[in-house]
Amino acid sequence: MQKIPGKHLANQITAELKEEIKNKQLNPKLAALLVGDDQASHIYVNLKEKAAHDIGIETDFRRLPADTPDDELVKIIQDWNQDESITGILVQMPLPPGHDKDKVLSAMDPEKDADGFHSENIKALESGHAKLISPLLEGILRLIAATPKEPNHALVVILANSHIFADPLKYILEKAGASVKVVLADEKEDKELREADVIIVAVGKEKFLTSNGVKDGSCVIDVGINRNKEGKVCGDFDSEACVDIEGWYSPVPGGVGPMTVALLMKNVVRLADKIE
Repeated sequence: MQKIPGKHLANQITAELKEEIKNKQLNPKLAALLVGDDQASHIYVNLKEKAAHDIGIETDFRRLPADTPDDELVKIIQDWNQDESITGILVQMPLPPGHDKDKVLSAMDPEKDADGFHSENIKALESGHAKLISPLLEGILRLIAATPKEPNHALVVILANSHIFADPLKYILEKAGASVKVVLADEKEDKELREADVIIVAVGKEKFLTSNGVKDGSCVIDVGINRNKEGKVCGDFDSEACVDIEGWYSPVPGGVGPMTVALLMKNVVRLADKIE
């Protein structure tokens, strides 16, 4: 299978953002909240912070213990809402067990929601009136678009742990003309996967998707992020076992990750441009 050049596509986006910030004399600032010690979350937040600095986006990143009370998280977010210098806010998901995700996310000003997770922005997406799209969802769409595969008339299988991730993606893909089936991780059947033109896997288990579930000519978008026995970052898809299969896949690292980060920065710049 051929790699989809996610890192190259992301670099093109960030180069354009640098020019936009310079030419429009924008002052974007991203505030981010990371709670707990989730491995994948720390990897992503570090990448987001570095990307922001490289592009010229000011940051206020807070890394807090897992037992930080929700009321304290809400207070931080409310302060950011009132801070006119902050143009974008994100709360890194998932929050540790015991936290009220809806309470924390709803504290955000939807006009500063850089990730598109606020309930008002999700409703806007579902009604077709979204002002911006989740960077992860847009990144997945752009990676598919970088291959000869078109969502229109394609059978897409989303292999995930829950409908929280899968349902917004299913909606967007169906709007693009795809037939979409959500398969939860504990219900996976290789025969069902082999019928798919596009497989999007987001489970968080190394080598969860193997050659047994992939047909010739298909496209695999790997959203998983894990560490193998050697401590190296890897995804959910066993690409090494699929070298003789015709098709395309997004590598980990170098696929969904850099695209998501670049498109988050794009949202922060969009929000800053609206304010200016």
